[in-house]
Amino acid sequence: MPISISSPAPEKLVAELRERAAALGFDSFGIAPADARPDLPEKLNAALAAGWHGDMDWLAETAARRGSPAGMWPEARSVIVLGINYGPESDPLAILGEKSLGTISVYARNRDYHEIIKGKLKDVAGLLARRSGAEVKVFVDTAPLMEKPLAEAAGLGWQGKHTVLVSREFGSWLFLGAILTSAELPGDKPHEESCGSCTRCLDICPTNAFPAPFQLDARKCLAYLTVEHKDQIPLAFRVPMGNRIYGCDDCLAVCPWNKFASVSREAKLRARAELERPRLADLVQLDDAGFRTLFAGSPIKRIGLARFLRNVLIAIGNSEDESLIPLVEARLDDEAPIVRGAAIWALRRLAPERADDLRLAYLAREGDSSVAAEWTGDI
Repeated sequence: MPISISSPAPEKLVAELRERAAALGFDSFGIAPADARPDLPEKLNAALAAGWHGDMDWLAETAARRGSPAGMWPEARSVIVLGINYGPESDPLAILGEKSLGTISVYARNRDYHEIIKGKLKDVAGLLARRSGAEVKVFVDTAPLMEKPLAEAAGLGWQGKHTVLVSREFGSWLFLGAILTSAELPGDKPHEESCGSCTRCLDICPTNAFPAPFQLDARKCLAYLTVEHKDQIPLAFRVPMGNRIYGCDDCLAVCPWNKFASVSREAKLRARAELERPRLADLVQLDDAGFRTLFAGSPIKRIGLARFLRNVLIAIGNSEDESLIPLVEARLDDEAPIVRGAAIWALRRLAPERADDLRLAYLAREGDSSVAAEWTGDI
């Protein structure tokens, strides 16, 4: 049931929660009423009706709960949104020109942020429960909760034209977590949208994934295609992928508000050296054990070896590096169809005459029609 805070005084309790959150390493803290964004169900349903969620069917399946915190938990009265800065040490766009290297999204270059944030959230939530007697629930991008608009309502920043939260202090580099509570807490002032006339994030997108400002069609987004999409990368997006092998930071990295950002103070979120500038030649040779070892504790591990190799082979096809041809050929017999298909595309890009020499022999024993089509289709 809803809890009205009287002892300690709500303001004193919130100050205590803020202090504890800061001590745990959170960089941003804000509170909003659970019903602060009644506009969300309509916006969510419009995006789903347009099909912008791609094959993320779980978004449609959970739409009724996702539209509002109370839809997921009727007892929710307040939402505390917390952010941790994961600002990179170098420009994420710089590596895009080094075609024999793979580009991994900043958020995935070290430990899985879900694991880092959730324990800290539980600490803050536990303090709230002990001091108020209220019920609490914690979430880190793992439940049908729309953290970004709620963070806007709680004053942490605003959803930019690229749909990601933008902070005046940390630019586009904030991980978010949320605590829902039955306690009625004093809310912070919502943040006003502050993008102005800037369209840098929209203009830089290599696949034109934004139908309009503040709208994202995931089906065209490389962050979706390289992570969530389970099938072969659609042909139209393979060349624009460049050497992006997991995620895409282009729209985040060009945001002018990043000039105020700082490097993350959380060591577990700073890039591991082996994931900052990985060689495609090394990655394409990974077996399952090597993949699991390299990406232990990383969000990349979640997509599995086959999807990862698919991405790496597309990057190799864009690399113009003929020294990688033997490594591509070694993947033509891979057990995973999406790996074989990507290997064929990469070979046809790097060595079209060699691909012509091999085509008939491989077609004769290929049992997957989608893979067979890669030998003769457009590249």
